[in-house]
Order: sequence, then C-alpha cells, then structure tokens
Amino acid sequence: MDKLSSHTEIKPQKLQSAQLLILILLGVLLALLDIRLGSVSMSLMDVYKVFFVPESANEAYSAIIYKIRIPRTVTAILAGAALSVAGLQMQTLFRNPLAGPSVLGITAGASLGVAAVMLVTGASTTLFSIRQLGLGGSTLIILAAIAGAAAVLVIIMAIALKIRDNVVMLIVGLMVANITIAVVSIWQYFSEPEQIQEYILWTFGSLSGVTNDQLTILAIVVLTGIFLTFLLSKTLNVLLLGEDYAASMGLNTRWAKTSVILVTSLLTGAITGFCGPIGFVGIAVPHLTRSYLNTSDHRLLIPASVLTGAILMLLCDIIAQVPGSATVLPVNAITAIIGSPIVIWIIAKRRNLKSAF
Repeated sequence: MDKLSSHTEIKPQKLQSAQLLILILLGVLLALLDIRLGSVSMSLMDVYKVFFVPESANEAYSAIIYKIRIPRTVTAILAGAALSVAGLQMQTLFRNPLAGPSVLGITAGASLGVAAVMLVTGASTTLFSIRQLGLGGSTLIILAAIAGAAAVLVIIMAIALKIRDNVVMLIVGLMVANITIAVVSIWQYFSEPEQIQEYILWTFGSLSGVTNDQLTILAIVVLTGIFLTFLLSKTLNVLLLGEDYAASMGLNTRWAKTSVILVTSLLTGAITGFCGPIGFVGIAVPHLTRSYLNTSDHRLLIPASVLTGAILMLLCDIIAQVPGSATVLPVNAITAIIGSPIVIWIIAKRRNLKSAF
C-alpha cells in the first residue's frame, strides 16, 4: 500500500518535469528560429558560423545577429516571462480569471508614467528618445513606469476592499484605464504632431528598440521580479484559498497584497517602459499554463508561466518580423490576434474558469 501511494506521487512529478522539459526545448527552438529569421535571410550554416566559427563568418551577419537579433530575442523572452508572471499574480490576487495587467489598467498606468516623464523632458515617448537619455534615462523610465503601474494597482486594490464582485472589479479596472488614457490624450492634444505620431508608434509595441546597455538593466529588473515571485509562491497558494481562509492560517494578508502589488508593478512597468503596452499575454498565458499542467500550485505555475510566456512572445515576434520581408508588424497587434483565440479556446474547453480559483 505504501509502495502504491509513493508510486502515484512520483508519477505526476515525473510527468510535470517532462512537460517543463518540453517547454524548455520548444523555447530554445523558437529562440534560434527568431535569431535566424528576419528581413535579411540567413541559413542555419550562416548562424552556426557566427556562433561557433566566427573567423569564417560573414561580418555583416555577425553584426546583425549580435547587435539586432539577439537583443530582440532576449527582450522577447523577458517580456513574455514578465507579463505572464504578472498576469498570474493578478489572477490569484483578485481570484479573477480575467484579471491581467492590461485589463485592470496596470499597463495603462505604466504608460502614463512614461508619458509623464517624456512630458517633463519635452521629448516624444519613443524608444529612440529613451535611448538618447542614456542609462540614467533608462532608469528614470523604468521607475516612472513602475510608479504609474503601482499607483493604478493601489487604487484598484483600495476599491477591491469594498467591492468583492469580480465583474465589477473588471469594470472598475477598465474605467481606471480609461482615465489614464484620457490624461495622456489631453497631453497629446497640446503636443506637436511629430510627438503624437511617435507616441502612437510607441503604443504599438516593439521588441527591437532596446540597446544592449538598456537590455542589461531590463534583465536585472525582470529577473529580480521573477525571483521575488518565486519567493511568494507559497503565499500565492494560500491566497488562492481565499482572503479569509488565508488570514485564519496566520498569513498577513496586507503584507501579501502589498508584496504582490510591488512585484507586479515592477514587472509590468519595466516591460511597458521599454517595449510599450503589450496586451493579452498576461491574461492568456496563465490559463494556458494551468490547462497544460492541470494544476494550481504556483511552485509549478510560475516556472511554467515564465517558459510559456517566453514561447508565446517569441512566436509573436517571429510573426511580426514577417520573415523574408522588410515589413515589421506591431507586436501588440500580433499578441492580440494570438492571445484572444487562446483565451476563447480555454474558456470553451474548461467552461468554468472559476474552478481554478
């Protein structure tokens, strides 16, 4: 009997480990594909020479890969991982299957923070203008985006203390997002036409405007946020049982909520600051991960969400690059086209998303 029980416990662990391994292999494959594909066509042998036989590699190919494609690929991985983990925390905190950085207005708050910095500096809100500010400007952009995201999330949390209805909270989140968008619109009204055009281009989302120096800062912030999320995995599991039950188990719910708010704002603000407001990834990936692993344990969901988010973002970037063409589509549009059907499919498959909360 003991042997049977131990066998049934080990089998799911082996299965979940195999599932995570599949995600890792798929992520590596897509990362290599993302590096190879683009407006300039390269063969696998050309990419191989750049990495392993640099003395015989084409200099132009080496410059393209190291200065453009690798930073873009790493940015896609970081963006997908950060937004997915942020969405997972939001859905757990609100116990709402449709919660996410974009739906609850957190992304809009981060955008407002970036817009406020650019308004003060008198520059347009673009990755080019951020690059011109140097590392100090990069840090300022991240801090402003994090502050904007945190401000919106604190407002939503304050309202959530009085309103427990999930549907009402979604409506509140949309209204807060509309207010922040309205404030930015007022700023646009008094801006120059060139600034308006540049800001609109920024809102489309881009993964190719982050320099190597900025990528270092972005990686440090995102990896720190993901590490802190790992530390909160047990806290998130307890919150999943309900706030009252969590308090009865001795959890300081106010500390837990504050921690989740700070980490979510850190992740969302950093990505929005450099890549623009990217939607749907934070909503779709947590559901996709739960459906794939068939678990609600955050100790597994967090690493799986990191991998799944990176995979989805790499796929979106490959499509956005339109391989073999000089055209680059807005990544925000691609994430919406891919993310929305995923959410619809999961809703149709599971029928009751609230069963996971």
